[in-house]
Amino acid sequence: MNTISFPKLGITLNIAPEAFYIGQKPIYWYAIIIMSGFLLAFLFVWSGCKKRGLERENLLDISLYGLIFGILGARIYYVLFALDEFDGFLDMIQIWNGGLAIYGGIIAGIITAFIYCKVKGLSVLNTFDVCCGGLFIGQAVGRFGNFVNAEVYGRVTNLPWGMTINGYGPVHPLFLYESVWNLLGLLILILTRDKKTANGQVFCFYLFWYSLGRLFLEGLRDSEFVLYLIPNVLGISQAVAIGAMIFAVLLFVTVTKNKKAEK
Repeated sequence: MNTISFPKLGITLNIAPEAFYIGQKPIYWYAIIIMSGFLLAFLFVWSGCKKRGLERENLLDISLYGLIFGILGARIYYVLFALDEFDGFLDMIQIWNGGLAIYGGIIAGIITAFIYCKVKGLSVLNTFDVCCGGLFIGQAVGRFGNFVNAEVYGRVTNLPWGMTINGYGPVHPLFLYESVWNLLGLLILILTRDKKTANGQVFCFYLFWYSLGRLFLEGLRDSEFVLYLIPNVLGISQAVAIGAMIFAVLLFVTVTKNKKAEK
């Protein structure tokens, strides 16, 4: 049981990681929240995919493969940069003990969708445009899994919304910051996606927006939850965010120029 409080707001919650049991098997809030985020993301994309050139049958395939390989990618990414935390291979595959990196999931999901589109002869960039709004939703909801697990919090702060965890803090509630950032990105995407002039522009916005937020929010994390590339200077996720932002800008310029050249 974790006691999570927002002292200046007068809010205190006692949260157990387990939501309920099936026999002796615990079902965790984290898993429920992640799957809820996935389902909400799927329904959002499902509602408008056909209008935007992606058949629902293809979306079902991409979602299923993306979920499977996304989880694998998130685990592999985490394990590769935290090898010292594991005693052996069996320990590495025990995903139920925690240890997922969202960037690994995103990268694996994008690669999976890319391969699927190539095999099926679909437009890769348009498919990415159609689906990336779902990523915003999945990430916004999924971060509440960190909240119920009392993990991935920020540095100590005196701000009115500072959060204490089992008496420690108050700290920045990074789960909330990232969730709000993703929801804001989703709102902008909804308002602008049908104004795109070239396939790939919406995806570029998603990639740049998410990475920009991650770049700064990672800097607010408690060092315990940062996988460092340069110790106490630059996190691996920050380096990936910088690379993703550069890639997003270059891709946006390229697809826009190519579309203009076709006219």
